[in-house]
Amino acid sequence: MQTAVQLYTLRSLDAPLPETVRRVAEAGFDGVEFAGLGDDESAVADALSDTGIAAPSAHVGIEALESDPAAAVETYGALGTDSLVVPYLDPEHFADADAADETAARLDAVAGDVLGLGYHNHEHEFVEVEGEYALERVVADADVALELDAGWAHAAGADPASLVERHADRIDVLHLKDVVTDADAPRGGRPVDLGEGDAPLDAVLDAAREASVEWVVFEHDDPDDPLESLERAASWLAERGL
Repeated sequence: MQTAVQLYTLRSLDAPLPETVRRVAEAGFDGVEFAGLGDDESAVADALSDTGIAAPSAHVGIEALESDPAAAVETYGALGTDSLVVPYLDPEHFADADAADETAARLDAVAGDVLGLGYHNHEHEFVEVEGEYALERVVADADVALELDAGWAHAAGADPASLVERHADRIDVLHLKDVVTDADAPRGGRPVDLGEGDAPLDAVLDAAREASVEWVVFEHDDPDDPLESLERAASWLAERGL
């Protein structure tokens, strides 16, 4: 199992993307997950080549994938990225059974043009629909991978380790996010550094190892000090043999 960083975590750094890629490599991670590329794709490619780290996945909005899937596949394919992940769809897309079925059909249509398409969850996909979570209904009905965000799943009141076990055949990339949840508001969580929240991340990692998940991706939505969070995450992961 290899480690990566979702570069949205480091978006506040006053540095060009190639330099950010190099900082991730220096911290000891094996890869990066893109959240946009900017204009200098060749410099990004050089940074990946120079450091030897990989770019297994990238977050790309569904509108871009629907309007010109070939361009997205070509752009990210040139960087060695073989999984394009829809990072967000509004809560209305998971509100009930009909909405979930429409979302599955929409993702399935994109998957026909984008091999390796995935979907990344937040909290709102965990509405119960006919005895299952809306997210699970969508994944079951669409030819997409599940990029499970363990922190947001926990914040929604779900058991992320059990989700990894149930959907092992759909998870190649797993997001490790820690959150502090409020007992009075189980569908809400505040992101914190790894090990500082109450998400059951060790159980999630155990399930991920058992499921042969290829990549675990550290993400912190709003770190006070992005580089310090990066170093803390690297240490936390190293303590667990990653």
